[in-house]
Amino acid sequence: MSIALSTVVAASVAAIGLAVAPGISQAASKHVTKPPVYYLSLGDSYSIGYQPSSPSNPAGDPNGSPGYTAYVAKKQKMTLEQFGCGGATTSSIVGSIGCPDYGSSDVVEYPDTTQEAAALAFINNPANAGEVGLITVSIGGNDVTSCANVTGGELAIFECIEAADTGIATNVTSLVSNLDAALTANGDTAPVIGLTYPDVILGDWVYPSGSPDQSLASLSVAAFDDYINPTLQTAYGGAPNFVNVTKAPYKYATAGDDTPLTTLKKVMPYGKIPAAVAEICQLTYFCSQGNIHANTTGYTNIGKLIVAHLAAA
Repeated sequence: MSIALSTVVAASVAAIGLAVAPGISQAASKHVTKPPVYYLSLGDSYSIGYQPSSPSNPAGDPNGSPGYTAYVAKKQKMTLEQFGCGGATTSSIVGSIGCPDYGSSDVVEYPDTTQEAAALAFINNPANAGEVGLITVSIGGNDVTSCANVTGGELAIFECIEAADTGIATNVTSLVSNLDAALTANGDTAPVIGLTYPDVILGDWVYPSGSPDQSLASLSVAAFDDYINPTLQTAYGGAPNFVNVTKAPYKYATAGDDTPLTTLKKVMPYGKIPAAVAEICQLTYFCSQGNIHANTTGYTNIGKLIVAHLAAA
C-alpha cells in the first residue's frame, strides 16, 4: 500500500471513529446512569392482587392482575419483582420455607427458603446493588382474620386481636429491620412502605343477606383504629413508612347511626346503608361473596394511595 493511500485510509478510519464514537459513548453513558430500578412487593394475597371469580369477572384474577403492584410499578416506572404468597402471615413470611400458593407464574419462586430470605437474597445480589427503588409489604391480615369468627362476644374478639398483634409487632419489626439493613449495605435508598387493609368486616352489615352482623361490623372499626393499624404503623417505623388503606380510600370510616346513609344502585339492593359499608361493597367482594379481597377498582385505589404517599414523601 502506498504512503498516500495509507494516509487516506487512516484519515477515513479516524473520521468514522469520530462520527461513531460519540453515539456509542452516549448510549453507554445512558446505560450506566439509568440502570433498572426494581420494585419489590412482599406479603400475602393482597400483594399479588388476587381476585375470586364473580359474575362480572368470571375467571377471577388468579395471576394477580391487575393488583396495586402493577399500578405502582407503571406509575413509578420500575421493574416489578413479586415475592408475595397467598395465605401468608407475619409468621410465615419470616419463618416458613417455600410458598403453597404463589398465585401467579410471574413471581420470584423460593421453594427452599422463606419469603423474607428470598427478598434479602435479591437485594444482596451484587448485580442488583443500588438498583432497588421501592419495597411495599402487605402482611398481617391473615393473622387476625380468624378473630372475626371467635365466639364469646366482644371481649373474646379483642383478646384474639391483642394476641395476634403481639406476633404482628415482633415479626414485622424484624422483617423491616432486616430489609433496611440489607438495603443500606448494598447502597440502596429504597423506602420500605407498609400497608394495612380495607376494613372488609364492615361488609358484615349486609352479608350474609339472611343473617348480617351489624354489631361485628361496628366493632371492626375499633379493631383497625385501636389495635391493628397502630401496631402495623409502629412496626414499619411510623407514618412516613405506612399507608393507611383502611381509611384513606374511603370518605367515611365508621359504620353506625351517625354515619351518612346511601343507596347502592349498581351492586345489590341493600337499601339504605352506611356510606362506609357501601364503599366496602363497591371496592371488595365481601358484601356479595364474603370474600375479603379487593376488586380491580379497590386495588387501583390502593395503588393510587401508594403513589401519592411516595410523591408526598
